[in-house]
Amino acid sequence: MSLHLYNSLTRRIEPFVPIDPACPTMYVCGPQVDNYVHIRNARGPVVFGVLAALLRRRYGGLRYARNITDVDDKINAAARELGTPIATITDKYAAAYREDMAALGVSGDFAPDIEPSATAHIPQMIAMIQRLIDQGHAYAAEDHVLFAVDTFAGYGKLSRRDPEDMIAGARVEVAPYKRNPGDFVLWKPSTDDLPGWESPWSVGRPGWHIECSAMAEAHLGETIDIHAGGVDLQFPHHENEVAQSECAHGGRIFAHWWLHNGMLNFGGSKMAKSVGNIQRVHDLVREHPTEALRYALLSAHYRQPLEWSDALIEQSVRTLDRLYGTLRDLADVEAAAEITPGIEAILEDDLNTPQALAEIARLAAEARRSENAEERTTLKAHLLGAGMALGLLQQTPEAWFARGASNDDDARIQSLVDERNASKLTRDFARADAIRKQLADEGILLEDTPQGVRWKRA
Repeated sequence: MSLHLYNSLTRRIEPFVPIDPACPTMYVCGPQVDNYVHIRNARGPVVFGVLAALLRRRYGGLRYARNITDVDDKINAAARELGTPIATITDKYAAAYREDMAALGVSGDFAPDIEPSATAHIPQMIAMIQRLIDQGHAYAAEDHVLFAVDTFAGYGKLSRRDPEDMIAGARVEVAPYKRNPGDFVLWKPSTDDLPGWESPWSVGRPGWHIECSAMAEAHLGETIDIHAGGVDLQFPHHENEVAQSECAHGGRIFAHWWLHNGMLNFGGSKMAKSVGNIQRVHDLVREHPTEALRYALLSAHYRQPLEWSDALIEQSVRTLDRLYGTLRDLADVEAAAEITPGIEAILEDDLNTPQALAEIARLAAEARRSENAEERTTLKAHLLGAGMALGLLQQTPEAWFARGASNDDDARIQSLVDERNASKLTRDFARADAIRKQLADEGILLEDTPQGVRWKRA
């Protein structure tokens, strides 16, 4: 089966054919590093990381860039309030972002191989802006440079919005130097207390939209295969990227495929600061098993909204308990992970992660029922392989059930379990019950299985 992806530009699922069949290109909008990122900002890196790994397996190579926005009005305001250089803030939160994404399994084949930062690409942004001015698509006014939206006939083709409606519905800055209310900023002046770079127009800083266009061009070329990000970025950010990139490149298409992941909702409402329902990844990875968070983020199709809740996390933990319990019961079976054509076909159908998770559950159920040694070997290999394709089930069962506890604590718990088993054999049921209660008070659950008593942390 060929890879098919839903293209937001055409509103169709289309067969994916990269420009270079040996090395596709993909750009994903990264974080603004003014603080710890929210869990809604983790959905894109996780789901598009699965796509990245799939592309690498299918084509043998991939150039995958995910940017760091390290200059922005919010960052500038925070630096001014604290009296520190912006790098003091951005370096801290960029490092935290990388750490938190790695905790969610966004590493190795699931991670970008290029991570450009905006402040390292100011010359490229200035050069692109100058090209737009020279070609009549941008103009300088009162130390600003603005993109003239009426010079690009295709404006609105990505979001499918009428330009007039876009202007009416957007938070558009009204400014006397604008020729058109919908014209957007490419460059803005800086005051003495704000970061600024020399340019032909003013000591200033770039607008948000030009950053991604310049970084994509610098690392992936004028035309790329895939541009991805959250659906909330479709307008104005991605729409403006299309306009300025295609105008800067003589009308050549900027990205052949546009992929957008749905939003995370919490309690039926969009997760947003204004609502007060934001959950930070930095906190969540310290409160819950990180693999369960990853499982939860993959549990809905990437294009659909995902209802985020404590119940979803808990359900994901219990599901992984069952899967790792199956692998624990297969501990005596030697098998190497094998990603089958079946699991690849599921992912090649527009990255259908819910169906892939269902296939993992099916393989585990069959493995639990099977009594045939050869079949159990095959099923374990396929189970591990399906997990590998999604970045799941790569720990040992012991590590999963330990939930990060020390080996010494594991040994203590096992000793108590063994003592309880011995007490039951000698009919000292009072001692056996006391040990069970002690373990339960510590959050340790006991399970009777055909292989004997197992324990796990709640």
